Amino acid sequence: MLAQLTVTKTLPTTTHLLVLLPKSKTLPKDAAHGALLATVLKRRAMKAEELAKSPVSANAADGTLVAWAMLDDAKDTFAQQVLVRKALQLLLDEQPKMLCIAVSGATAQRAAELAVYGAWVNSALLPMRKKKDERKPLQKITLVGDVDKKAFDALRALAAGNLLSRELTVTAPNELTPGLYRQRIKKLAQANGWKIEEFTMPKLRKLGAGAFVAVAQGSEVEDAAIVHLSYKHPKAKQNVALVGKGICFDTGGHNLKPARYMHNMHEDMNGSAVSLGILLAASQQKLPVNIDCWLAIAQNHISPKAYKQNDIVKALNGTHIEIIHTDAEGRMVLADTLTLASRAKPDLMIDFATLTGSMAAALGARYSGVFATSDELAQRAVNTGKLSGERLCAFPQDEDYEAELDSKVADIKQCTLTGDADHILATRFLKRFVENDTPWLHVDLSSSRCEGGLGIVASEVNGFGVAWGVAMLKGVH
Repeated sequence: MLAQLTVTKTLPTTTHLLVLLPKSKTLPKDAAHGALLATVLKRRAMKAEELAKSPVSANAADGTLVAWAMLDDAKDTFAQQVLVRKALQLLLDEQPKMLCIAVSGATAQRAAELAVYGAWVNSALLPMRKKKDERKPLQKITLVGDVDKKAFDALRALAAGNLLSRELTVTAPNELTPGLYRQRIKKLAQANGWKIEEFTMPKLRKLGAGAFVAVAQGSEVEDAAIVHLSYKHPKAKQNVALVGKGICFDTGGHNLKPARYMHNMHEDMNGSAVSLGILLAASQQKLPVNIDCWLAIAQNHISPKAYKQNDIVKALNGTHIEIIHTDAEGRMVLADTLTLASRAKPDLMIDFATLTGSMAAALGARYSGVFATSDELAQRAVNTGKLSGERLCAFPQDEDYEAELDSKVADIKQCTLTGDADHILATRFLKRFVENDTPWLHVDLSSSRCEGGLGIVASEVNGFGVAWGVAMLKGVH
C-alpha cells in the first residue's frame, strides 16, 4: 500500500521533514529551518554546495527531524537518485507515519518527483515472515512547493510496478511455486483487465515446445507454463512484446549448484517479475501501446525425469539443441517463449532475464547488460537507461561468436563447458528462436540484486528494469 500524497504550499506541522534545495554556493534565505542548517554546516565545516554530495540532518527545537540536500541539475539521473535516496533514508530509518517534503527553486519539480517516488518505493513493506513484525509503513506524504500535480499519478503507477516486481522476487520459493505464481498472475489479470492465456505442459508438448518442456519435466508437479497476458489500448499504434524468465527456483539440475550459488535462486524469476511490473505500471498509466507479456514460469529441479547433459531436444521452431550444461536452463525456457512472442509479429520485443553469471562478472551489480538487433536500438536502450537512472551497457553479439556453439550432433549447442563470454553466446543462442526479423532487446539483469541499494531504491532487490521498461514504452507510442 503506497502512502497517500497531499500537495500544499504551506509547511505544516510535522515530525520528519526533507528539504531539497537547488545547488548553490549560498543558502537560500527562505530555506526551511535555514538557521539550524547554517549551524550544522558550520559545525561540520561544510560549504553549502557540499549538500549536493552529502545530505545532513538535525533535530529542530520543536523535535522535528530535518534532512537537507541540494539537487544538482548538472548531474545525471542516477546521481540525483542516489542523493535523494540517502537524504530520505535519514528520515525513513525512523519509520515515520508521516513525511513532509519541501522543494523550491529551479529544481522544485524534479526534486519533488524524485523525492515522492523515492519515499513510495522505500517505505512500503516487502514480504517478511517473522513472528513479530515491528515494521511500520509510511502512511502520508505532504509535498510543499509549487509543482505540477499531474506527474505524480504516473509516478504512483511506476512505484506500484517497482514494488510488485520486488515483492514477487523476494517471496520465498515454497510460497511462489509455478502453480502459486500462476494463481497470483490470474488475480492480477482479473484486477487490471488483462486477457490471459496459459500454455500448460500438455499444450506445450502438443505444440512441440521441447526446449521449455526439457527444463520443466524435472519437477514432480507439472505446474509449469508459459503465461500470455495482453493489455490493449484503443489508440495504440505500436505492439510491444515483453518476455520474462520465470524460474521460481534453480537448483542447477543434474549439474547441481553448490550451496553458495544456489542461495537466493528463488530470485531467478526476477525477469518475469520485471515484465509484470512494467505491465502493471503501463496499464495504470494507460499508456497508448498494446502490450503482450509472455512469462516462462517453471523450476529447474533435479530428478530422474530431469533433462541431462548430451540430451538432444527439439525446440518449438524445429531447432535441435544439444544439452551441454543443465544450469543453462534460462535460455531453454526463453527459446520457446521468444518463438511464441515473435510469431505475433510485435513492433518491438524485449526480454528480461537473470540469465548469466558472466554478465555479473563483466559488470558487477550496478549495471545490467543489453543486446540489440541494431545499433540504433542499442543506443536507444542505453540512452533510456541514462534518463531513467537504470543504467545499461550494450554488448556485441557478432555472428562469429556463434562458432563456439557449433554442434556435431544437433543444430546448436545450448552453451559451452568453459563458459567464456557466456552472456554473448547466450544471446546468439536466443537469437536462433526470434522469428520474423523482430526488433529485439535482450536484457541480462546482473543488477537485479545490489548490496546497499541501487539508484533511488534502498533495498538489495531493487526492481531494476521497471522504470527503464516503462520509459522505453513511452518512446514507442
